[in-house]
Amino acid sequence: MYSILEKFIKSRANIDDEKLQEICSYFKLITTKRNEILLDYDQICGQYYFINKGCIRLFTIDENGNENIRYFAFKGNFATALPSFIDQKPAEEFLQTIEKSELLYISRTDFYYLTSTIPQFAKIYTEILELGFISAQKRIYGFQGFDALAKVKWIIKHQPHLLLNVSNKMVAAYLGISPSTLSRLKLKL
Repeated sequence: MYSILEKFIKSRANIDDEKLQEICSYFKLITTKRNEILLDYDQICGQYYFINKGCIRLFTIDENGNENIRYFAFKGNFATALPSFIDQKPAEEFLQTIEKSELLYISRTDFYYLTSTIPQFAKIYTEILELGFISAQKRIYGFQGFDALAKVKWIIKHQPHLLLNVSNKMVAAYLGISPSTLSRLKLKL
């Protein structure tokens, strides 16, 4: 159950088995259905998730009912509504599984306990934040001034797994283009 999480931690921190087991003991298993909402728009986030199997997306819905997807997390990665998790204010975004998933979750209290008592876990958290920031910046700066074709080419180059694992509708929402435009452009490439 914890083997993927254990591999993730070991690959990022020099940690003995005792500390590794202590960290893992704070995570609890949950299995979800496809399209299960983990966090509603106006809820305060109290969990950090590690994906053993499946995929999570973080998104908002605009005033016209259009989804705007900010982030996808796949097997072997962490996901949460970070601003809400940190400041304990309503999320103003949704956290949802997009397929049947197996997740390990840790409460906010336990998460911050581990970051304050186990330096290796604090290091991992810092790395998660840094990588998330870099990924978001690349996407933001990569998309500035891009037309639809350039966005699709960017996704092919930087996040090709999205096109293989996520519906066209969701990829289009992530890129900020219509699903029909995405389909048309994929045929050209």
